[in-house]
Amino acid sequence: MQEKITNIMIVGVGGQGSLLASKLLGHILLNKGYDVKVSEVHGMSQRGGSVVTYVRFGKKVYSPVIDKGEADFIVSFELLEAARYIEYVAAGGRIVTNVQRIDPMPVITGSAQYPEELVEKMIALGVHVDAFDCLALAQEAGSAKAVNIVLMGYLSKYFDFAADDWIVALEKLVPEKLFKINKKAFELGRGR
Repeated sequence: MQEKITNIMIVGVGGQGSLLASKLLGHILLNKGYDVKVSEVHGMSQRGGSVVTYVRFGKKVYSPVIDKGEADFIVSFELLEAARYIEYVAAGGRIVTNVQRIDPMPVITGSAQYPEELVEKMIALGVHVDAFDCLALAQEAGSAKAVNIVLMGYLSKYFDFAADDWIVALEKLVPEKLFKINKKAFELGRGR
């Protein structure tokens, strides 16, 4: 078991399934014998506001909070949310993000514009960015709501756990009627 603590931030907009994603991650890490701390920070999640979940794991973890410059991974369900939390990425860290754009209230009301070329700007700051259309893969799996599981499938490639371990955890966490869609979403993300 690794001594180093690994820090993962899951960021998105309320209603995108970030809590299920953090539960899936926490479940598999606990099953692998890690000490895991999960902390959920809700903004105006019921109104489409920013939602952040911290997942920290290692041999022994004392705090659930991730400070600026400490995140090994930021998993983002929406492009602007990835950019919003970029200062949390550790040196050598990585952002895994959906390229989907969800306009925040200032953009909806016309008082601001959605920033352009966010992926290029993040890369220019020296951050490793894996950006792709998770929504299209989720729809291919059978539900636009499966973006969270597509992202977890992609993230799973960075860990030494078998795909089957993730699938078993997924089966325990999602309703039986939704398992097939979520399994396919995971596989599409992992195969990306």
